[in-house]
Amino acid sequence: MGEFRPLVKGLVFPEGPRWHADKLWFSDMHAHQVRTVDLDGRAEDVVEVPTWPSGLGWLPDGALLIVSMTDRKLLRYSAGTLQVHADIGQLASYYCNDMVVDGRGRAYVGNFGFDLFSGSAQKPAELVLVEPDGACRVVAAGLAFPNGSVITPDGKTLIVGESLGHRLTAFQIEDDGSLINQSVWAELGDAVPDGIALDARNGVWVASPLSRELLYVAQGGELEQRIKCDSMPITCALGGPARKTLFVLLADSINPDECRANKSARIDVMEVAVAGAGWP
Repeated sequence: MGEFRPLVKGLVFPEGPRWHADKLWFSDMHAHQVRTVDLDGRAEDVVEVPTWPSGLGWLPDGALLIVSMTDRKLLRYSAGTLQVHADIGQLASYYCNDMVVDGRGRAYVGNFGFDLFSGSAQKPAELVLVEPDGACRVVAAGLAFPNGSVITPDGKTLIVGESLGHRLTAFQIEDDGSLINQSVWAELGDAVPDGIALDARNGVWVASPLSRELLYVAQGGELEQRIKCDSMPITCALGGPARKTLFVLLADSINPDECRANKSARIDVMEVAVAGAGWP
């Protein structure tokens, strides 16, 4: 592996990184913007989402899907127009967060389950499947804050980080998109998984913000690498021309007001030996 170098600084709270069309796309959540940055560090704004953008993905027709957190909607952005793709407010228990979109355009959206910021009692949450036509249904329940998600290259397994369960959880994906055969993919001890990235070895990079670590974990839980960070790694992604660039999105706080006041978040990059795989 190489060493981390800063790619872009002065962000508010970056989330949902996805490599697409030679750029990293991400949600600067508390700046209310979806943005891009290229490998030379040139950043651009794409679209404003006042209700906190988070997970990103693309439909087969090229339209961008954006999780709108606080109103629990999935938005569709195409040809400069932002529209509601699906309203999942009756299915998601609380604010929506991360999402993975598969090769057919099916989106799996997680949510908090409870009001994290006010200190409410923890409650289980759901994964909601949104079809390419906007139809939606709950496909998994009883999860402890489902967060970052990936899908294996064969399209048959979804892995999701349960932040408050301290584990990665796997599901078999049925032909109709349903999730069955829930199992523990890896126990993570005290780590609190946020965003994750899958590589061609079937290993998973895990951002663990509270311990300020980036972990590399094999199926079954073997911890192969642990990288200490000087800030909170919120999420990560593999991209670049060969999918061997590891992007790590870091912030100093999860408090929205502090994030907007400080604008100290950033994205770092490092070259790795094993390329990304599957979705996103």
